[in-house]
Amino acid sequence: MASIESVTLDVADPTAANHFYTTAFGLDTQVRLRASQAPTTGFRGFTLSLTVSRPATVNGLIDAALDAGATPLKPAAKSLWGYGGVVQAPDGTVWKVATSAKKDTGPATRQFDEIVLLLGVADVTASKRFYVGRGFAVAKSFGGMYVEFAAESSPVKLALYRRRALAKDAGVSPDGTGAHRITIGGDAGPFTDPDGFAWEAASPALAP
Repeated sequence: MASIESVTLDVADPTAANHFYTTAFGLDTQVRLRASQAPTTGFRGFTLSLTVSRPATVNGLIDAALDAGATPLKPAAKSLWGYGGVVQAPDGTVWKVATSAKKDTGPATRQFDEIVLLLGVADVTASKRFYVGRGFAVAKSFGGMYVEFAAESSPVKLALYRRRALAKDAGVSPDGTGAHRITIGGDAGPFTDPDGFAWEAASPALAP
């Protein structure tokens, strides 16, 4: 079964971005950084989500991100599905921190359960077919609206959402041009998907 090993974000200043991600979220090898000046404007067509265990942890990670220089997009709040908020990192990447729990059952931690890469696509059904053809196993599917693939031991889970719906969920305009500014590393690559997201063959973790 195909899986994601890491995602690489193209950023203008890798040193500053590394400081942000370690300070705000405590991220390590799951998210890599690469210097790039590739032109991009507006919504880049994807979001990254941290799934956590309780609302207090959502608040703590959102506050840490804002203190480290993130821009608030959606304040943390309750919803039908749980509790979460959205910020934009200084490098422009949109991050959501969320939990399915609506009440705290313990103190806040800095631990997250999983990272989810949500790709905003033009045609969920067609993109689902594309990824299944490259070895991904469907875990959840809601018609032509949303698809989530099985992750097993992968550090990053892949999901597909309609682009406009993903932008709305993130609290941004769906308009955007230029580079996605992300490359996905996994055992199914290299290839480029129907929406222009580039995959590369998984490589060993970078030395610190």
